Amino acid sequence: MGAQRPSIVGPDAGPEPPYPYKMEGKVISGFGRGSKELGVPTANLPVDSSLAPWIASIPSGVYFGHASLALPDGHPQKQDSETGSFAAFPMVMSIGYNPFYKNTVRSAEVHVLHAFTADFYDAHMRLLILGFIREEKDYKSLEALVEDIEFDCRVARDSLAREAWRADAVEVRGEDGVHNGAEWLLKKL
Repeated sequence: MGAQRPSIVGPDAGPEPPYPYKMEGKVISGFGRGSKELGVPTANLPVDSSLAPWIASIPSGVYFGHASLALPDGHPQKQDSETGSFAAFPMVMSIGYNPFYKNTVRSAEVHVLHAFTADFYDAHMRLLILGFIREEKDYKSLEALVEDIEFDCRVARDSLAREAWRADAVEVRGEDGVHNGAEWLLKKL
């Protein structure tokens, strides 16, 4: 599967319009198969076009960028830091219907590229979506799906390893002005 796709996406100079997209909200329960069935834990955000108007117009598929989490008190990996309660990580995500599972509702499923030791439902998550990896597709087997997901994770890591793709190198515009991506990801609630 992955051998026929590029291992890095996007230009070396950094994300190009329409990116970056921003999305944020509380982590909600998903379908319960990310960790159990796929070995790829996901944090799900509600797909709400009133909060992320762009989401209705983008193709269903796999995207990548950076995520930040305000881990809840008591989470074993919560860190006290000078930047506030958020910590940032690379991520890969699916926005779509997951045809292999025949979903009828569009979902936003984020795989944070970090090994967490506990769940973080209800944590506030921000996403800085920097690029598109591939369109969603149906699979003949669970193994083929897992193989493509693993390749997607490598593509995200390799693509984000470039200097211009770091969160602090990306310009983010919002109601509160222009910031670099890291400032937006880590700003206090």
